[in-house]
Amino acid sequence: MATIIWTRTDEAPLLATYSLLPIVTAFASNAGVAVASRDISVAGRILSLFPERVTDESLTHDALAELGDLALEPEANIIKLPNISASLVQLKKAITELQEKGFDIPNYPDTPVTDAEREIRSRYDSVKGSAVNPVLRQGNSDRRAPIAVKNYARKHPHSMGEWPADSKTNVTTMESGDFRANEKSVIMPSEDTLRIELAAADGSVVVLKEELSVLEGEVIDATYMSAKALDAFLLEAVARAKAEGVLFSAHLKATMMKVSDPIIFGHVVRAYFKDVFDAYGEELLAAGLNGENGLGAILDGLSALDNGEEIRAAIDKALADGPDLAMVNSTKGITNLHVPSDVIVDASMPAMIRTSGHMWNAEDQEQDTLATIPDSSYAGIYQVVIDDCRANGAFDPTTMGTVPNVGLMAQKAEEYGSHDKTFKIPADGTVRVVNSAGEAILTHDVEAGDIWRACQTKDAPIRDWVKLAVSRARKSGMKTIFWLDESRAHDRNLIGLVNRYLADHDTEGLDISIASPVEATKITVERLRRGEDTISVTGNVLRDYNTDLFPILELGTSAKMLSIVPLMAGGGLFETGAGGSAPKHVQQLQTENHLRWDSLGEFLALAESLRLAADHGNPKADVLADALDNATETVLVEGRSPSRKAGEIDNRGSHFYLALYWAEELAKQTADASIAEYFAPVAKALRDNEETIAAELLAVQGTPGDLGGYYLPDDAKAAAVMRPSSTFNRIIDGLTRA
Repeated sequence: MATIIWTRTDEAPLLATYSLLPIVTAFASNAGVAVASRDISVAGRILSLFPERVTDESLTHDALAELGDLALEPEANIIKLPNISASLVQLKKAITELQEKGFDIPNYPDTPVTDAEREIRSRYDSVKGSAVNPVLRQGNSDRRAPIAVKNYARKHPHSMGEWPADSKTNVTTMESGDFRANEKSVIMPSEDTLRIELAAADGSVVVLKEELSVLEGEVIDATYMSAKALDAFLLEAVARAKAEGVLFSAHLKATMMKVSDPIIFGHVVRAYFKDVFDAYGEELLAAGLNGENGLGAILDGLSALDNGEEIRAAIDKALADGPDLAMVNSTKGITNLHVPSDVIVDASMPAMIRTSGHMWNAEDQEQDTLATIPDSSYAGIYQVVIDDCRANGAFDPTTMGTVPNVGLMAQKAEEYGSHDKTFKIPADGTVRVVNSAGEAILTHDVEAGDIWRACQTKDAPIRDWVKLAVSRARKSGMKTIFWLDESRAHDRNLIGLVNRYLADHDTEGLDISIASPVEATKITVERLRRGEDTISVTGNVLRDYNTDLFPILELGTSAKMLSIVPLMAGGGLFETGAGGSAPKHVQQLQTENHLRWDSLGEFLALAESLRLAADHGNPKADVLADALDNATETVLVEGRSPSRKAGEIDNRGSHFYLALYWAEELAKQTADASIAEYFAPVAKALRDNEETIAAELLAVQGTPGDLGGYYLPDDAKAAAVMRPSSTFNRIIDGLTRA
């Protein structure tokens, strides 16, 4: 029997799983497809770190490592839901919750002194940032809007804010001293083992990375961001926002870029509150309140300081005197600078562009914004879109084209900032990447506090990426652009490789070109407005950015994208959209028992997963997949997607209607008579009880939903919340076949 692995993740996707997975398991079992679950949540990964402390072996199983091994096998069929890319703040909250639940796990050592403390911190740090995706993504990314979803968006367009010609919204980014400016890159001539070291100005040598294995043909990059240049830029940005009367906002990715971006975020906080740190920096830094965990952590920590109230008053004065801050939650007074993980660039920038270039101010009103993106590597793409909207107005979802993406990400390609090759430089000196012969192949002169990083991109993923791009261009007939900038060292190397590997494929009649991200954005948005489609072929970071930017403009959300990762070993990884884990959705469920998470991404991924099962010898799975696609389109057309408001249909109601329409499609299909015969009475039972089930699902809304935990919900309580219709449960639970 074919087996689909459905991952248990975090927050809203996890809650939706309690409702949807029983339906999926029941339907799939009737086509000879088994569905199994594996826990790769933050809580699950934390517990797996301490088998010597957690006695329940089921909780210490390293499911992520297991799935990483499976991804290297041809039979892999994994549905991966969005998970938390944990910041330090989130990691600590999860640890605290688990401790409160009785798990004997240690605190996170902020300043480890002993070897034991350093070892504990090393374990915990493995959970931070984008720890899941590099393990599972053993293939490159194919993300696109399904035809049914695109057609629905054209017929039922989402709201788009107007763009006045005099909008003051802009992006500001560094012009020198950043990662882009300082990048160096080499292609390895042979397999080797590298060492990363800092030759300090005092003559000492600090080994930053002892052994770094590389393969022949691998692209190795190194770069750094100057702390002095960053501080100078940020002070200018704060002053500019004040002078122009716009909101100041910072857009980073302190979750995935788990080393670099929290440090940069700290610089942002200290720049905005420069007067406060000039006066009280010694006390704040001694208490660990450096801004890297956000303004919220500083405010929380003031109570432990003798002059905490004095510093709090200085912070209030700085907020009053400085530029208005963009807000995450105006009602609760949570600013853009409160929590590093609250404003993630790939989601926050498209949302701002969709909303007239506005973010929210302290009065809960929309206002023009100076979007501060320190590193200039990709900041320019957002400025292009902003300039286009200022000149031409908002995009029209009813007529605009589509922008699928082919993303280079296999085997940890271009994992900037989310790995063990990023360092805050401890002393002035020279960072050297040294080969086994003792030769320095990459060097940078750095100063204490600079942020240095390296990344690897293996040759096999690059070849596969080019192959996938050509395949998508051939199948779709769309214009295809590789977003590569010859003025960047890494991209220059990739341009040479792309041109070499394109020659290995039949590109006759295809429109394939290479352009810098800024130029590619200009071409793409011009075509978008004409209703023309353009495939963006990008590296890993731009894959993240583009698969939010364009879907949010086209569809209103990135969660409606079909996200396929054809694994290089022959299996498949099916990701359920790019919409994040939606913590605000959980908060609404906890207060109003309404989950507005849209599982459309799960529906789309499941259909493709079933088709892979069919390719591996199970034709019944194809029947399920085709029926599911039809059912999904009916969910859209009939308006059965979740509402944002309590008292209306939510995630659970959407799941019911998917089950109803799926059963009806299976009952009326003619490809497999036995499936049709089995599901005919199921469809009738669901239709006959539609009114009762819908009423039972709505009846629970309006009161708090008790999950028994946030990072580790109580399974019984969460299932009770997410499966409140006894009528529906009775029908579904009676379907599963062993």
